[in-house]
Amino acid sequence: MKIATFNINGIRARIETLTGWLADAQPDVVVLQEIKTQDESFPREPIADLGYNIETHGQKGFNGVAILSKLALEDVTRGLPGDDTDEQARYIEATVVGRRALRIAGLYLPNGNPQPGPKFDYKLAWMKRLRQRGQALLAAEMPTVMMGDYNVIPEPRDAAFPERWVNDALYQPESRAALRRILFDGWTDAVRLRHPGSTRGPFTFWDYQAGAWQRDNGIRIDHVLLSSQATDLLIDVGIDRDERAKDKPSDHVPVWVDLDA
Repeated sequence: MKIATFNINGIRARIETLTGWLADAQPDVVVLQEIKTQDESFPREPIADLGYNIETHGQKGFNGVAILSKLALEDVTRGLPGDDTDEQARYIEATVVGRRALRIAGLYLPNGNPQPGPKFDYKLAWMKRLRQRGQALLAAEMPTVMMGDYNVIPEPRDAAFPERWVNDALYQPESRAALRRILFDGWTDAVRLRHPGSTRGPFTFWDYQAGAWQRDNGIRIDHVLLSSQATDLLIDVGIDRDERAKDKPSDHVPVWVDLDA
């Protein structure tokens, strides 16, 4: 089962970008971030025509997440538990059943800039809630993939020029420590497992400004975390880097895992 994450940066603006990639890559399950549309405005037809079931958690003009699946989606939940006042659409979960059942969690973690300030405080509080949800998912002992745009650069090698990010919320010690705490609970960073010896990259995001793509001035902020049961099923990991070079691209590229499921 090929499972991918893709921050599409506006589903209506980039529907052809998405459907082109879906047709070429043929993922079984995809979690999307930054769909930037309400549920009723999501362009379902061209995606459904490719054989996908669709579940969304949208928000007008901002944020928004979705799950696309060629398999039936069961037990769908929307919103990260732990704060009933949080109205931002950043989290969705569902179970998919191939040869075995998998729990898929798709997330769009807050950016947190400018920092310090309330947006950074919200980011750290959200990460604390994510860790709590992750612990509950691990305790259920179902193979689980918790994936999406984490908006955290974990290590210096995850940025082409880490020194340029020292004042950014994505690279603050508090953000990186919060992600490490989540990982240390028992999650595996699939991309780092695939590239353990890399001293530079791989990257998943290149800004639209200052020729970042042409200069390979990238960062890795899109992560696929696997529970131990999912790690046991891992066949391959990939980053579809070439999507960034196509017409009207997102500033992120898809990241995927292939599981024996």
